[in-house]
Amino acid sequence: QVQLVESGGGLVQPGDSLKLSCVGFKLNLEYYGVAWFRQAPGKEREGLFCIGRGGGIMYYRDLVLGRFSVSRDNAKNAAYLQMNALKPDDTAVYYCAVRHSSCPTEEKSEFDTWGQGTQVTVSS
Repeated sequence: QVQLVESGGGLVQPGDSLKLSCVGFKLNLEYYGVAWFRQAPGKEREGLFCIGRGGGIMYYRDLVLGRFSVSRDNAKNAAYLQMNALKPDDTAVYYCAVRHSSCPTEEKSEFDTWGQGTQVTVSS
């Protein structure tokens, strides 16, 4: 079964850092654009970034610029979301999603496969 699995979430304090991972199973991420979304309680799921096959990054919104960054390691079949200087407003379930060959627009229906999400809670 084709699957994406996120990990690395948890409960942290404001100012802390976390690195989320997204690993593909029966899915070779090398051939996919990998995006990161998040969904805060009571809010719509919003896109943050998409990293293309060659490492180019499409920014869906700039609200986390300077604090969050994305990367990928095709040898490990994984993509990563590095989150620094976390704030309580960053509390959300974080999802990765993939689209074959490229990074699409933020429209969620354009993605082929989604992970189950990992919870990030920022609280003192």
